[in-house]
Amino acid sequence: MDDFKFKKKYGQNFLKDDRIVEKIVTLSDIEDDSLVIEVGPGKGILTRQLSKAAKSVICYEIDMQLEEYLINLSNELSNVEVVFSDFLDADLAKKVSDYKYKHLYFISNVPYYITTPILMKLINSGLNFLKIVMMVQEEVGERFSATPGKKAYSSITVFLNYYYEIKRLFKVNRSEFIPVPNVDSEVIMLTSREGKIALKNKDLFFEFVRSSFQYKRKNLRNNLKKYDLKKIEEVLVKYGYSLNSRAEEIPVSVFAEIANSLAD
Repeated sequence: MDDFKFKKKYGQNFLKDDRIVEKIVTLSDIEDDSLVIEVGPGKGILTRQLSKAAKSVICYEIDMQLEEYLINLSNELSNVEVVFSDFLDADLAKKVSDYKYKHLYFISNVPYYITTPILMKLINSGLNFLKIVMMVQEEVGERFSATPGKKAYSSITVFLNYYYEIKRLFKVNRSEFIPVPNVDSEVIMLTSREGKIALKNKDLFFEFVRSSFQYKRKNLRNNLKKYDLKKIEEVLVKYGYSLNSRAEEIPVSVFAEIANSLAD
């Protein structure tokens, strides 16, 4: 592995400190009857710790430079399977169905450029992840956990906070990675949210929220002209908002209630 060439197109930044990895696994509080999904195992620094804590681990790696190394690692760690493919193209539900487990986790130091696509894939997979623990750029952690009224509050904030409670666990300096990235990072935890409003039409919810945030400077009236504005206004007024409000002011639960009213 000494001649390994980092590929910029894969967004490879490998953690080098075992203490950080141990902290991630400890805070994840993995049940011993669990299945863990990891994307981008690299040289397996996190994989080794996950294999100690979980019943089974499935790793997805796209860089075939790592094939021999990771095959040897999976031979060494009997509860680890390595899949050499693009995670975004994977049939995750089918793969997971091959395993017996009680709880499902996603724990990864993911390539930053695909953080949002990965999260949307997990949301749309139909699988029930008890926890998602990820290393992300610090500003991304801020955006994911933003509250209404904050500049960072966005459509992805709404999507994630509908499904999960988000906690920012700890920061990680850029010097802890090889090669050194241009930004500092942090570890976030997404825990499955209980008691959320059931969506009548998930696709409509996603489409409606995206439309609401389409033009940040425009109010809801201007962004949502293709929808039934009367139905939207009826819900907004109940909570002290109006069609003149902007999307970044509206709480997640109100977005869900409006989407359900539009689905009727």
